Amino acid sequence: MPQLRLGVSLQPRWPVDDGRAVLRAAVHAEELGFDHVAVGNRLLDSGFGLDTDPFVLLSAVAGATTRLRLLTSVLVAPHYPALLLANQASTLDVVSGGRLVLGVGTGWNPDEFAAAGVPVRERGSRTDDHLAAAQALWTHRPADFEGRHTTLRGARLGVPPVTPGGPPVWVGGHSDVALRRALRFGAGWYGSGVDAATVTGVRRRLGELAEGAQDAGRLTLASMVFLVPPGVPALIQPPGRPAGGSSPSAASIVDDLGRLAEAGLSAVTLWLPVAAEHVEKATEWIAAEVAPQLA
Repeated sequence: MPQLRLGVSLQPRWPVDDGRAVLRAAVHAEELGFDHVAVGNRLLDSGFGLDTDPFVLLSAVAGATTRLRLLTSVLVAPHYPALLLANQASTLDVVSGGRLVLGVGTGWNPDEFAAAGVPVRERGSRTDDHLAAAQALWTHRPADFEGRHTTLRGARLGVPPVTPGGPPVWVGGHSDVALRRALRFGAGWYGSGVDAATVTGVRRRLGELAEGAQDAGRLTLASMVFLVPPGVPALIQPPGRPAGGSSPSAASIVDDLGRLAEAGLSAVTLWLPVAAEHVEKATEWIAAEVAPQLA
């Protein structure tokens, strides 16, 4: 079985009166050997867990850990002006010692776009514009850029990234537009709730869409996967089939994750729809019963 790196999402609804609980969970994940932790991006209450700015929370996680990779899963790129996106990502790349992986998407929630003053119909063009401008700022000092939404003239980013070329970008989405975006801007593709057949189809389609010097084989394939360990109550219904099915066991979870690895995934973020007080038990079970079989 190809090696599959496991990460864990920091999405449970953590108690507001104990803000360090999420940091303790991240430190515990590092101690248990997980590859990364992930934080989503919501401006308004989603009902699914922690709804914070991922740059802010992952900066705190960076200070509390030493090895874990830090994944935005996913950052809604159109909500961040290009210069702000480039500078905040570069800052986190520097303070974490190059541990940031910038998972990005176009977003979907019209209420958030309206509240942010960003036309939802422009989310695709703004994502492309902001990524292109950010990469210009990460790779050139000074940077010139002329895009549909961003213009730069001799711009020197305040904090150049420590990672050459800037933090790796994983582009989310299953459409041809998203896959072309991954080929153009990404070091990886990032899915959500996928099965092995979907991963196989994405690999095939990336190869078909690649043009010229683009090489689909260079992309890391990763995905978020729902998981509710046996014996741990789910706080909410997962918005997709969980790993291992409706009555999961270590064997059924390993089988599902193994199929994803065989199909081409190299990293999985486990999204645990459980209460904050059960996260420690859930991650310890995964580290003991699942991770050794995937090594």
